[in-house]
Amino acid sequence: MSRIGKMPISLGSQAKIELQDQRISVSGPKGVLEQQLTDQVQVKVEDGVVTVQRIDDSKRAKAQHGLYRMLISNMVEGVTKGFTRKLEIAGVGYRAEMKNDLLALTLGYSHMIYFKAPDDIKIEVPDQVTILVSGIDKALVGQVAAKIRSFRKPEPYRGKGIKYAGEVIRRKEGKAAGK
Repeated sequence: MSRIGKMPISLGSQAKIELQDQRISVSGPKGVLEQQLTDQVQVKVEDGVVTVQRIDDSKRAKAQHGLYRMLISNMVEGVTKGFTRKLEIAGVGYRAEMKNDLLALTLGYSHMIYFKAPDDIKIEVPDQVTILVSGIDKALVGQVAAKIRSFRKPEPYRGKGIKYAGEVIRRKEGKAAGK
C-alpha cells in the first residue's frame, strides 16, 4: 500500500469537493480548481474527509495512487491557503520591478526582460532583489517561478543570477595562477 496514497485528506470547513464521473472539483475562498481523474483510482468523500483508493494492485494503479492523492491534497491546500514561491536576485545592477502588469528584469543583458504572468498567478516585487510568485495551483506557481529563474540562472563562480529563497549555490574556485 502506498504510504502517501493511504493517508486521508481533511477538507476543513472552507473547502468543498464535487465529484462528477472522473472529474473532481475543489472550491474554496481563493478559487476553484478542477482535475481529471484516471480510471485507476477511486475517490470517496465522507464527513469532510477524502480518501483515494486504487482499483487493483497493478503497477500502473500503484503509481497513480499516491500521485492523485497528492494532487487532490494540493488542490485543497491551494484553494484554502494558496502557494507562494520566493525568488532572490544576486548581482551588481541586477534588479526587478513591476511595470503595469509586466515583470521587468534587468539582468546584465543589453536589454530588459519583460515577463507577463498567466491570469491565475500574482507576481509581487517587495524590493528590487525579491520576487514573490503566488497562486492557487502549485504546479503553475512552480512553473512560473522556474521560468523567471531561467532568464539568468545562478552561476557557480560569483553566485550572480536568480535563485530560489533558501537555495544553496555550490561555489567553484576560479582559475589558479600559473607557475
